[in-house]
Amino acid sequence: MGQDQTKQQIEKGLQLYQSNQTEKALEVWMKVLEKSSDLVGRFRVLGCLVTAHSEMGRYKEMLKFAVVQIDTARELEDADFLLESYLNLARSNEKLCEFHKTISYCKTCLGLPGTRAGAQLGGQVSLSMGNAFLGLSVFQKALESFEKALRYAHNNDDAMLECRVCCSLGSFYAQVKDYEKALFFPCKAAELVNDYGKGWSLKYRAMSQYHMAVAYRLLGHLGSAMECCEALDAIERAQDLAEEVGNKLSQLKLHCLSESIYRSKGLQRELRAHVVRFHECVEETELYCGLCGESIGEKNSRLQALPCSHIFHLRCLQNNGTRSCPNCRRSSMKPGFV
Repeated sequence: MGQDQTKQQIEKGLQLYQSNQTEKALEVWMKVLEKSSDLVGRFRVLGCLVTAHSEMGRYKEMLKFAVVQIDTARELEDADFLLESYLNLARSNEKLCEFHKTISYCKTCLGLPGTRAGAQLGGQVSLSMGNAFLGLSVFQKALESFEKALRYAHNNDDAMLECRVCCSLGSFYAQVKDYEKALFFPCKAAELVNDYGKGWSLKYRAMSQYHMAVAYRLLGHLGSAMECCEALDAIERAQDLAEEVGNKLSQLKLHCLSESIYRSKGLQRELRAHVVRFHECVEETELYCGLCGESIGEKNSRLQALPCSHIFHLRCLQNNGTRSCPNCRRSSMKPGFV
């Protein structure tokens, strides 16, 4: 696989990933990794795999691909690629709570010669280091790292980085029991999402709302905290019950409802999981309207089960005008059934 074909396949994977077809995207990227001879392409696809596994919570897989990316960067002998790969390695260890390793890899990033990527990634390195120091309860160094990351964000007009730093500062001040600041910084992050977040990943809204909920709870404002999570908790309990009793239609409705809530709250990984489960439920039950072809349960539409056990949208049967089942053609429809 040459350079142009590699680039096309990486783009194809990105399109699949952005449309929530995560597993198909991973398949495309893995084939690129197996067949491509283009080192730059391999490096880029490894970065995609690191990000995807991070968002799915598969941190051991994330680390595995970050290690391979380091080796690829060394083959390329490019300082920019090396900086990016060490940052991914630091992030992987941060997710796995290997905080000492995270700090070590961050220091390696900061010790690399100045590169064009340094100005862009330096703030992210400082943020990852701050999160690691916070995980170790080394509060002074954590705060210094967060403030450094914030300066990078301001100097480079990087609103996404500023949003992430504000969320980490919210967690920092919650741990040192300054609850007013623990609320202030996530609120600032929420403002950034509202101002700039139209094209952002939904996870940024989720981060700000989560840290706001934590701060509200610590301040004793339980009503405000509950607004962030009460609906999801109730739906998750309902989903458990629907699965226990085997009610597929209820599962479909709940997955659809969860999808809309997670989309609004920015919980990207959970959103994708519910999209996948919804379509799996549709396939398992073969619940499609035999007239319009749309899946049953995705929209709040009235259904009609005929005596022959076939199910259709009520509006479709009313518009069809026939007295027999559109599927099996049995004349089993009772007078006034529709």
